[in-house]
Amino acid sequence: MTTKKPLSWAEFERVEMRVGTVVSAEPFPEARNPSYRLLFDFGELGQRKTSAQITDKYSPEELVGRQVVAVVNFPPKQIANMMSECLVLGGIEGKIITLLRPDGVVKNGTRVG
Repeated sequence: MTTKKPLSWAEFERVEMRVGTVVSAEPFPEARNPSYRLLFDFGELGQRKTSAQITDKYSPEELVGRQVVAVVNFPPKQIANMMSECLVLGGIEGKIITLLRPDGVVKNGTRVG
């Protein structure tokens, strides 16, 4: 296990983690590694898209309607032929990613902290 320089509380508060619902999920063959192209509903923040390398654990059908946690205040990032607008969070074990999600249904856009 590696540890990095500790964050200040002010730095942590700048990370905007929000709950969003997956609106659509489809294979993303243009990505370098097996991935899905995902579209999220973040309530008042609107919809955002991204890709995620979660094909080993999830099918597109089981992702649609699922709430997950994502960072929404990174700048857009080019991934293959798409601009990613958020970063989905998950636990990483080797190459398997398990998505972080609330224990129950919450309003889309709810801040995580």
